[in-house]
Amino acid sequence: MSMIVSSFAAAAHAVRDTVARIPYDAWEGPGLGEWTVRDLVGHTSRSLITVIDYFARPVDEEVVPSAAAYFTAISGGSFDSGAVTERGRQAGRDLGDHPPSRFHALVDQAVRVAEETDPDLVVHTLAGGMRVAAFLPTRTFELCVHGLDIAAATGVRLDLPSAPVEESAAVAALSAAQRGLGPDLLLAMTGRRSLPPGFSVV
Repeated sequence: MSMIVSSFAAAAHAVRDTVARIPYDAWEGPGLGEWTVRDLVGHTSRSLITVIDYFARPVDEEVVPSAAAYFTAISGGSFDSGAVTERGRQAGRDLGDHPPSRFHALVDQAVRVAEETDPDLVVHTLAGGMRVAAFLPTRTFELCVHGLDIAAATGVRLDLPSAPVEESAAVAALSAAQRGLGPDLLLAMTGRRSLPPGFSVV
């Protein structure tokens, strides 16, 4: 198993374990923004669903060369925030009557697909064709960030291994630098200045 796949699997398994411990009465409580916890977990599950779906959709042309370039591309694009919110809600509904079990099944399927797919295969993504090896770290990043969101919303501990955290932090830093935000990030990381309001790499 490659390091990129193992990082994805480690993040997916860590979030799965957190989702399994969410209290029954927390699922309809506040999650993130307009989302309930169910909606937030549903949105997080799309990090798995996109692996399952996209890796079955090869394309001819590589458009986006890296994970950082993917986030740079989608941050500069136009998207309907209402549609994103509704997709999260629908994904939450799709988790069914026992969300932890459905999430667990999606983790198993997505990890298996990642393990069995050629890392050099160019596949469909929201930003255009990408090699699997470039796209998968974007899913690891989403799992880490939204896993932390789930932990914050529910009070359930998330034990993220170091490998996916290091990979995701590196992707975030590269994305910031590519968008001209590197100096702000460097100053903040060295204790010289706080990040400006609204700073985000996505």
